[in-house]
Amino acid sequence: MLKKIDAKNMYLADHGWLKSKFHFSFAEYRNMDNINFGVLRVLNDDIIQGNTGFDKHPHRDMEIISYIIDGELTHEDSMANKETLKSGEVQYMSAGKGVMHSEKNESSKDMRLLQIWIIPPEKSLASLYGSHRFTENEKHNKLLNIVSSQKGNAKIKIYQDVNIFVSKLDKNKSIKINLEKNRQIYFVQIEGSSDINGIELNHGDAMEIKDESIININALTSSHFLFIEMAKS
Repeated sequence: MLKKIDAKNMYLADHGWLKSKFHFSFAEYRNMDNINFGVLRVLNDDIIQGNTGFDKHPHRDMEIISYIIDGELTHEDSMANKETLKSGEVQYMSAGKGVMHSEKNESSKDMRLLQIWIIPPEKSLASLYGSHRFTENEKHNKLLNIVSSQKGNAKIKIYQDVNIFVSKLDKNKSIKINLEKNRQIYFVQIEGSSDINGIELNHGDAMEIKDESIININALTSSHFLFIEMAKS
């Protein structure tokens, strides 16, 4: 089963300093038919204007991954972590028992990121924080596993049983994915266009993938995408 989610039909929150497309019910967007996809609870495609950002606010019992697409994001939290993340970097935070943090764009240019919230396997787990900068070559015309569970092989490990992959394919390049039984995928077309088993995805589109054993991804243009693989719900 392949279900395309057109970017034009996603909720757009426009606060002036922040423009955000919500893939799932979040903040002022309330939709009981679109709460989550398995353990994926939130996926926001954010554009943050220069010299603005999110002031310090709390999180708990959520695993949060930020994938920086363009620009720079400065993170500061109550665990004494502070750093500026640049394009290609991934930041993660498992806010188990509770964490306060802020996210600011301290540059003069707009920045874009995907913010992904994963429901943890248990409540009140120990808090985790970290980041990693991946090179462009690591995802050029191949899949790069940026996040895995603690048992996985990715540089970034969280508690939940998920794998997050990214890739940048040149036009007409392709990748085949073998999806195991009882697993599912949420696919995000970050930039460019792809053909997924005969269905075209363009900039900002997404797709729910279930009950498919083979997924063929063909780049119709230069294609930048991310997907989250998890247990089937």
